[in-house]
Amino acid sequence: MSASTSAGSSRGARYNIGQVLDQLRADFPGVTIPKIRFLEEQGLVKPERTAAGYRKFSGDDVERLRYILLMQRDHYLPLKVIGDHLDAIDRGLEPPAIESVVPTVPKVALSSDGLPSPESFRRSSDLRLSRRELLKVADISEDLLVQLEQYGLVAARTGTGHFDSDALVVAQTARELADFGFEPRHLRAFKTAADREVGLVQQVVAPLARGRDAAARGRAEDATSEIAALSVRLHATLVKIGLDRG
Repeated sequence: MSASTSAGSSRGARYNIGQVLDQLRADFPGVTIPKIRFLEEQGLVKPERTAAGYRKFSGDDVERLRYILLMQRDHYLPLKVIGDHLDAIDRGLEPPAIESVVPTVPKVALSSDGLPSPESFRRSSDLRLSRRELLKVADISEDLLVQLEQYGLVAARTGTGHFDSDALVVAQTARELADFGFEPRHLRAFKTAADREVGLVQQVVAPLARGRDAAARGRAEDATSEIAALSVRLHATLVKIGLDRG
């Protein structure tokens, strides 16, 4: 088979939604089948449908999804703006220039399976966002931010009034969950579970932190990071098991 024939065959290939997920997951570990379906519902990608109603994505559809996810992850563009970009591309035009958004959230250190690593819990960020900047970068409304604050999910730093990178991650995640019908009041369960895990970690690490020397504090900090990463891994796996059995 010639190179041109192979390329033509690749362009003509059709993929089911699971195969599309496999192609995207290496670059976008957080992408899910519901996310792809949601982007289709928003009209950003339009896969073919078989007579039985199954989705069939072309190679161009996959690249379109890749573009959408890239614009969301690296440039924090709302879907409406991304839709305008895609419309321009569809009409043979160059998409609008992307305005730089600063500051940007540091990428969380992830382990090979996509879960937070101990390093991600050791990470400290000097990022400071004003309320207006948080609303813009996270692409959330003032009303959503107020509700997140009311339920203790997001809070400004004491004494500064600024928001850090963790607040930005929570706000962005809450926005994405809102796409699936989650409201801030539904997220209290996540906060309660997290508080319980924090209490357990602190209880285990407390004896290590009793030493007066710097080495003791260092050991306590390392243990905290390791246990936190393991607890998140366990929590995520138990959720996965529960969903698989459901």
